[in-house]
Amino acid sequence: MKIPRNLGGEELAKSLKKYGYLQTRQTGSHIRLTTTLNGEHHVTIPKHKYLRVGTINSILGDVSNHLRVDKKSIIEELFG
Repeated sequence: MKIPRNLGGEELAKSLKKYGYLQTRQTGSHIRLTTTLNGEHHVTIPKHKYLRVGTINSILGDVSNHLRVDKKSIIEELFG
């Protein structure tokens, strides 16, 4: 499964709710999400209309490392 090319920051933030990430604050054009699963973890997502594939890949890699889940399974669950 490939990472979508037309994914926006707000869409990604909504998708990550499935893994317990909730918006804790927004500063300018960046959204900060926090989860308390497996300890507290924060991710910052740019609130752009379209995110670069490398940015999405980095965010999902961070989430998969924290949750100890394979990144491919996260991508398939969110976008498959």
